Amino acid sequence: MFGLGPGEMLMALVAILLLFGAKRIPEIAGSFGKGIREFKKNMTDVQKEIEAPEARSIDRLPPANDRVERNDDRPEPKKLI
Repeated sequence: MFGLGPGEMLMALVAILLLFGAKRIPEIAGSFGKGIREFKKNMTDVQKEIEAPEARSIDRLPPANDRVERNDDRPEPKKLI
């Protein structure tokens, strides 16, 4: 694994234990696991959207009678020249 021997891996684990403490390591590992889980969930959501783009775009459109019509009663903008 990355050319590290058992001695180097043991030293890295001891350094991590000294830096973060025994109580903090499970919290960090749990946060890391939650992050990976959320990443995988988002990846599957994106993959589903890519596979069915027509369903996504149709579902997000508002109904035709709820669309905002443009108000043409506004005054024309002033011309600079």
